[in-house]
Amino acid sequence: MNHGERFVFIAEWYDPNASLFRRYELLFYPGDGSVEMHDVKNHRTFLKRTKYDDLHLEDLFIGNKVNVFSRQLVLIDYGDQYTARQLGSRKEKTLALIKPDAVSKAGEIIEMINKAGFTITKLKMMMLSRKEATDFHIDHQSRPFLNELIQFITSGPTIAMEILRDDAICEWKRLLGPANSGMARTDAPGSLRALFGTDGIRNAAHGPDSFASAAREMELFFPSSGVCGPANTAKFTNCTCCIIKPHAISEGLLGKILMAIRDAGFEISAMQMFNMDRVNVEEFYEVYKGVVSEYNEMVTEMYSGPCVAMEIQQNNPTKTFREFCGPADPEIARHLRPGTLRAIFGKTKIQNAVHCTDLPDDGLLEVQYFFKILDN
Repeated sequence: MNHGERFVFIAEWYDPNASLFRRYELLFYPGDGSVEMHDVKNHRTFLKRTKYDDLHLEDLFIGNKVNVFSRQLVLIDYGDQYTARQLGSRKEKTLALIKPDAVSKAGEIIEMINKAGFTITKLKMMMLSRKEATDFHIDHQSRPFLNELIQFITSGPTIAMEILRDDAICEWKRLLGPANSGMARTDAPGSLRALFGTDGIRNAAHGPDSFASAAREMELFFPSSGVCGPANTAKFTNCTCCIIKPHAISEGLLGKILMAIRDAGFEISAMQMFNMDRVNVEEFYEVYKGVVSEYNEMVTEMYSGPCVAMEIQQNNPTKTFREFCGPADPEIARHLRPGTLRAIFGKTKIQNAVHCTDLPDDGLLEVQYFFKILDN
């Protein structure tokens, strides 16, 4: 009796009540999109085979976090040889770096990255020190323009991302186009450097050439050990907090939302992708507990996948930015304030695209929560 293909992964779930990790076999049947889970330690069925629409084949790769009935599972290994053979070779990660000259065009660039089939798995706006810039340009150590490169890359914030897709290193280089922006305009007019670059140094973005340099550069920007990596760019003054919610990230709306914020005259002075766990979300949303009837659903949405937190700067940031986000319920927003973020990008009161600071005094606190406490 063969229900067609099935893929098996070993997944871990952190059980907050017992304060320990539990291990499961997660089975996925692409034929009908159903899932099944077995408890590895007790050799018992944990979840009978059930149709589940929120898990897709492209979510299944080692290291990814997936949500199955609001449990966040980390896929730590393949469960059998077949799955390893079928799914093992396709996904690749590379570094995508938006250089200081193109940070104002981050929305357009991220939109192109999403459209080209990449998933952004990490993102952080950072300020490189001279030492970090020198480490990054290690291959150019003997070149005459080394100093100019270092000066340029440290002249303002950069946005580092880890991006993922089949054959990512090669595909990202192709999307970038030739290193010299002028040549890119002739040879690859639709490429990123043709559209946003100026010359050979101010060429908007960067991508590593090989698997080895991709690994080295990702370790520099997103260290796997407990080290922090380059500093975030939060200023902690005249600021308010905005979080692009997981549903909007997974729907590929990050680029569009960034463009909308910039076009409305706000400055994004810090930005970082976070995978929050339930404890952090409950701590962050503490003020809404017992006040907002949808509190539990709000919490579940916020840890259902990666979110992007931002520090927004403007003279009276909270009031005006909060107005720009619009009413919490997108339906009401569409009637009363059709130009607001939630009217344009929100779906429901829970999945309303963005969280913004509600109380003027909380702007700094919320920004500090992400950029001082969680970014550690």
